[in-house]
Amino acid sequence: MTQQRSSQILALLVKPDIQLLAETLVAFANTDGGTILIGYDERGRCVYPLTPEELEAALRQALALVVPPVRATIEDISGEGNTLMLAVRVPRSVDMHSLSNGQVLVRVGSNNRVLTGAQIRSLSASKAVGDFEAEPVPGATLADFDDAMVAEYLEHREARTRRKMDLPSRDAAGAASLLHEIGALDARGNPTVAGILLFGKNPQAFLPQSGLVFVKFPGVEPRSESGRAGYGRREEINGPLARVIERAWEVVLEEMRVGAVVRGLEREEVLEYPEFAVREALVNAVCHRDYRLRGRRIEVRKYADRLEVISPGGLAGFITLDNIVDEHFSRNPRIVQGLFYWGYIEELGLGVDRMIEEMVAAGHPAPKFNATTYSFTVTLSNARERRAMHNILPPLDAPLPPGLLLNERQIKALQYVRAHGRITNRDFQTLCTGVTPETLRSDLADLVEKGVLMRIGEKKGTYYILK
Repeated sequence: MTQQRSSQILALLVKPDIQLLAETLVAFANTDGGTILIGYDERGRCVYPLTPEELEAALRQALALVVPPVRATIEDISGEGNTLMLAVRVPRSVDMHSLSNGQVLVRVGSNNRVLTGAQIRSLSASKAVGDFEAEPVPGATLADFDDAMVAEYLEHREARTRRKMDLPSRDAAGAASLLHEIGALDARGNPTVAGILLFGKNPQAFLPQSGLVFVKFPGVEPRSESGRAGYGRREEINGPLARVIERAWEVVLEEMRVGAVVRGLEREEVLEYPEFAVREALVNAVCHRDYRLRGRRIEVRKYADRLEVISPGGLAGFITLDNIVDEHFSRNPRIVQGLFYWGYIEELGLGVDRMIEEMVAAGHPAPKFNATTYSFTVTLSNARERRAMHNILPPLDAPLPPGLLLNERQIKALQYVRAHGRITNRDFQTLCTGVTPETLRSDLADLVEKGVLMRIGEKKGTYYILK
């Protein structure tokens, strides 16, 4: 039994459905790559055991439906004393793949999603720029890797996957085969951009743009206390990416004002911003910045009323400001996967969703996202007062935007959001007694589809806010 479930980089297929297997091959190759286990249900139980010959035949038939062919290999991942367990490994591809019927799919969470025409063009343009993180770093050798960083990564990876890595030693040389597998070394054993950024002793000696700069301003403008151009504190943060994330978090934490609330008889300290939201903004900037852009580092700017995290490079692939909550695409999949196994990413593809959820739950406005051709900015506001929703929503007796038609139940839902800031399925059922839960879920889903509401959370924790 496997302890994992389907995710951004893992697909559990109950049976060798050739069409579904082909779709998953295309989706993984077009996104972050991934692993396919056939014969396993979502509880990790083997319910349809396949022989190696049967798996090879199924993979061969599925690959015949993919254009151009995807590089996929079958690997034995059986643990000691366990029954045979075979996996299909699919690497991220620099090409754009489709099914023979022309459909282009990507992996979004635990699902394969078909792209629209505009999204296909965006993905194609992103693929055309090459695979920078896989390129060798001129002048770098295996000696430029920090053995302690490699050992730390292996320890965290074993803990996350619950599998012991059978390696001759824990240093970079002993782990060379694994480093090649994760893209830290190329086929000739040369360190790649991803490898140096993850494990380098001094990555900035080769890639000076890979550091981070923290700047604190005392007011709401980029000026010093005297009113002139300047700042209150400035920190340059360098090192391998794991250390950049850790130190950046430490610096922001030092500068975050701490308040307090009394719950029962106990005093509880409250940070200026939710911890997860800040860490996610930092991790996303490190993971998804465009490392090809020289001369500019990640910038973290702390003002009296907000925190800005500015990442060089626009949105990658088919991601837009409209679909950033629902879609996922990594410009640097090897870096993302490395930091995922390291433990800096909890679940691929769900960070932005939870960042919004944490900010709203703390009484803050939802984060603001701004994208340009060469940068992407996340802004967290520390305002806690809940503004009257009528300042955001037009009066309900005012004309609706052209083409937007709402039924009476949906209008009640918007009235409730205006008064309370959010609505759950249970709230909606209380408002509209006698209406089936399925109808009410459909009403809320329609408001999300029309761009009026945004869905936050999953399953019983789901609620809706204004988009």
